[in-house]
Amino acid sequence: MSVSDVLSPFTAWKNLFRDPVTIRDPLRDRPGAPRYRGFHQNDLEKCIGCGTCEAICQNAAIDMVPVAGIETKLGDSGLRPRIDYGRCCWCALCVDVCMTQSLSMSNSYTWVDGDPDAFRFTPGLDNQSWDQEALGYHRPAGHRLTAAARIPMAELAPAARIESFAEIVAGYDREAARQEADRCVSCGLCIATCPTHMAIPDYIAAVRDGDYERGVRLLYETNPFSAVCGRVCTHKCETSCAARHEGDPIAIRWLKRHLLDQVTPDRVRAIVGGPGPATGHRIAIIGAGPAGLTAAFDLARQGHGVTVFEAQDQPGGMTRWGIPEYRLPYAAIDRDIDIIRSVGVDIRCNCPVGGDLTLADLRDQYHVVLLALGLHLGRATRIPGSDHPDVRKAVDLLRQATAGEDFGTPRQALVIGGGNVAMDIARTLARLQRRTYGEVRVIVTALEDLEHFLADPEEIREAGEEGIQILAARGPREVMIQDGRVTGIKTWRVKAIFDDQGRFAPTYDASDEQYHPAEMLVEAIGQMTDTSLLGEELTEQLAWQRGRLQIDDGGRTSEDWLWATGDMVRGPDVVTAVADGHRVAASIHSALSEREIRR
Repeated sequence: MSVSDVLSPFTAWKNLFRDPVTIRDPLRDRPGAPRYRGFHQNDLEKCIGCGTCEAICQNAAIDMVPVAGIETKLGDSGLRPRIDYGRCCWCALCVDVCMTQSLSMSNSYTWVDGDPDAFRFTPGLDNQSWDQEALGYHRPAGHRLTAAARIPMAELAPAARIESFAEIVAGYDREAARQEADRCVSCGLCIATCPTHMAIPDYIAAVRDGDYERGVRLLYETNPFSAVCGRVCTHKCETSCAARHEGDPIAIRWLKRHLLDQVTPDRVRAIVGGPGPATGHRIAIIGAGPAGLTAAFDLARQGHGVTVFEAQDQPGGMTRWGIPEYRLPYAAIDRDIDIIRSVGVDIRCNCPVGGDLTLADLRDQYHVVLLALGLHLGRATRIPGSDHPDVRKAVDLLRQATAGEDFGTPRQALVIGGGNVAMDIARTLARLQRRTYGEVRVIVTALEDLEHFLADPEEIREAGEEGIQILAARGPREVMIQDGRVTGIKTWRVKAIFDDQGRFAPTYDASDEQYHPAEMLVEAIGQMTDTSLLGEELTEQLAWQRGRLQIDDGGRTSEDWLWATGDMVRGPDVVTAVADGHRVAASIHSALSEREIRR
């Protein structure tokens, strides 16, 4: 061993007192390969902040951070990825999984800086020399980590479904549901869009894992009407799904339905549990629709005594009396309501309020009264001849169809309106005509052009498949009556629906007039609430705004004993009614708790 070998460990100590030196790459002009995976680029405009890149990074090298000037909105979290190059291994999984293909990698691979924090930056926001480089790694065309197409669901063919009111869709089996759940990247954008903020990625993961009881537990944390919403929810959550940027959105609604289809009602009741410890407070709820029963569910679980008064002979509100059974089987409604009853909610049907039982009676007998009235009255067109008995309201006919009443099936019918209610009554009439006459003769006409119909696209498509004729951009002008009977209607072509200020003021081309023969005309142009049960005195005492009952953020009216919720204050939508029920229940519980503290 030489002397230098002996002294070398000691001579290294001199470097301890020297400043570190970074040496620039002497070959910095040497470019990377065209598809080299270098430093990241991100198109901030294309990025939706879904966080999929953060979720897939196994090195925790990506954090989603807020960016000034980018606001949170439908389908965009407002966050953008920040890369930590102390952790990044340049695997490019973040690029491969990016649904909008906003994220890519330049072929720049050299970066010299004395500040270690510089190597943690937000691509697209913190300007870098490689931002506009075209070379580098971009996800190859056709390369995907998830399937683009939604797993199809079995459903009845048009020729078969027109013959009865049997449910159209069959629901996923376990393998199909697992494959569909596999498409979800758990971005979470759907949570913000859902009115009830359901834990959607988590319950989809439960489907993927086959842990159905965990999934049911997650559903009932936010939605006691999951069997109903699994069939007829407006599923706006799917409009913000990251997967829609590359293909079909995840079938969130169908996966919710699948979860409940796999767990027996008895097991669901065990998972949900019973009522909370009794508080001694009594709450009266008027109306057994989704909003009222959701509030009842929450309040009963908190230990309050809840009684629901329903005018009809069965609970469910407009979900039962306004949605045909081919879309929402009554058994699904009953299943949700049975769970709500199991937590101690007392539902009294055939108990209308406003006659022998008044609001004043309820105010005296209960600590709180909640109005949860649906939109059970139809609006009228008020065109000449629309007061004829054969000009009917869609909500009335749907209620009669549910009750099994014979309202006189017309051989030829025309429905005015372009929303889901219009499609529901048109398709109901088509089934009754098929049963009675062996043929379908139903026309739907609306002010809007077909692209702007308010009905769900699948409703419009299925109506057309069932032989219903749809006439867009036609405005009703006069009901034609001969010998005391309705014979049809005249329509004009619609030029515009709104004026320059955005107000509803349709204009027509009178030279384009058409006559449509029909024995029955059905108005499906909107609905309203029957508030006659309030009585004149209370109506005068309450505060109103543009014809709607005025409430605070928690649903409390200007009378401190009275709350209101649901369609009467928010408009028709099942999942929105559920969210409103949660909100008003929290407000009532808070008020009762404060009252108890003051005592």
